[in-house]
Amino acid sequence: MASESRFWDRIAAKYAKNPIADMASYERKLETTRRYLTPDSEVLELGCGTGSTAIEHAPRVRHIDAVDLSPKMIEIARAKTEAAGVDNITFHVASLDAYDAPPERYDVALCLSVLHLVDDRDAALARVFQWLKPGGLLFASTACLGDDMAFMRFILPIGRAFGLLPLVRVFKSDALIASMESAGFEVVERWCPGKRKATFVVARRAAASSR
Repeated sequence: MASESRFWDRIAAKYAKNPIADMASYERKLETTRRYLTPDSEVLELGCGTGSTAIEHAPRVRHIDAVDLSPKMIEIARAKTEAAGVDNITFHVASLDAYDAPPERYDVALCLSVLHLVDDRDAALARVFQWLKPGGLLFASTACLGDDMAFMRFILPIGRAFGLLPLVRVFKSDALIASMESAGFEVVERWCPGKRKATFVVARRAAASSR
């Protein structure tokens, strides 16, 4: 994870300045998520980046634990949160597989632009499942490059070898859904705004799990 952290540290300042590429899709994902949030929601955001989404949701929930493996991203996120006057977000520097939380701690987990960046998608989903309360919700926006850009599986490792890209896994959206269901989630909503766009999924941890 050290190499991944260094990559995101290196681009953090530029990342923070770049505008969102598809604002309409981002706004729709925000609005979809808001429909499920309550003032009592305890939220976990994994891969929070510079904190923009956490800041958007903070007024609608009780508390957010926002996690990212990049210290530089978290530094920027803390500054933005303070500037916004938001006081119910706690930031943590950790990778998904290193973050520690009690079982059934959260009502909601956000994995936005995360699941294609982890080494083991199934293990990541299993950890998120354990952190959610029964009936808790997972919101995931994932680049499923295998749907339209399968050739990237040959290009991405070269970019990573030269330090130009982070780890990126190539898989299809159906494989993502299968992993979620295997982990014990029930898919509630699934949406993709178009070709070469991220797949957005709302999934629920079953109230009574057979795991």
